[in-house]
Amino acid sequence: MKNGVFSDFKVFTGNAHPELAEEIASIMGKPLGKSNVQKFSDGEISVSVWETVRGLDTYIVQPTSEPVNDSLMELLIMIDAMKRASAGRINAVIPYYGYARQDRKAKARDPITAKLVADLLSAAGADRVVAMDLHAAQIQGYFNIPVDHLLGMPILVKHFRSKRLSDVVVVSPDHGSVTRARNMAHLLDAPIAIVDKRRPKANVSEVMNIIGDIDGKTAILVDDMIDTAGTITNAANALKEMGAREVYACATHGVLSGPAVSRIDESAIKEIALLNTVPFPREKMIDKLQVLSVAPLFAEAMTRIFTNDSISKLFD
Repeated sequence: MKNGVFSDFKVFTGNAHPELAEEIASIMGKPLGKSNVQKFSDGEISVSVWETVRGLDTYIVQPTSEPVNDSLMELLIMIDAMKRASAGRINAVIPYYGYARQDRKAKARDPITAKLVADLLSAAGADRVVAMDLHAAQIQGYFNIPVDHLLGMPILVKHFRSKRLSDVVVVSPDHGSVTRARNMAHLLDAPIAIVDKRRPKANVSEVMNIIGDIDGKTAILVDDMIDTAGTITNAANALKEMGAREVYACATHGVLSGPAVSRIDESAIKEIALLNTVPFPREKMIDKLQVLSVAPLFAEAMTRIFTNDSISKLFD
């Protein structure tokens, strides 16, 4: 490293999303670093790094997606391997930051898993985290190392602009996504509406009312993450029943667990746009699903980190 700039960088990945890591590395003009992540017969994770990282700016691209615990442990062990190999700087590139939903004590004796994962990453030896659309903005404050928080909204907005939809209203599927909906509505120069719902228990949602004018309009539902798809499909069906002409949906993280795919396929949603922060197996690729790549944005951000250029300029 000379004058605060590293002489070179390398990009590595685990087993969580090698396709995304390969695409990012290709855009950055590098082959993926040679490493192997496998398991011992008892399920323990074994990591081997087959090329030098001494003194280099090292990037490990690994969303902590399904299987979440394996993906997280792979990332932690790879960070430890890089640290013990004297990497100059270790950047954990986490397109999807798992365990983020428990980000506060909502009731007595709740854990704060988002903070726990932050502590684990720091303890393993990460020097920086690069993530996209954290479930809650305050998660950045759980780290005592730099966090570059990338936004997926510009990619989604560009997609919907290209469709040239008319009479658009951006809809928040719950009160927690109102800020996100307002930001998208501003960029699309459209009004917003809000789905007022009550959640009787975890992963079960109930639509109660629509706040705003959606009659005869093209509705775009926006959220940060779609897991079981109960919230988004209930909202879409309610919008259609209450007079929306067409219903589109979008989110950054398409976790799509359990009955999510069948719910989306059977819902009033015409098209759902998701970013590839997590992998999409073939069985999840239904006709309604449009997958947009985050690789160019991550590649640009990682290049700027390497050259000590501004990240915030990406969102000007």
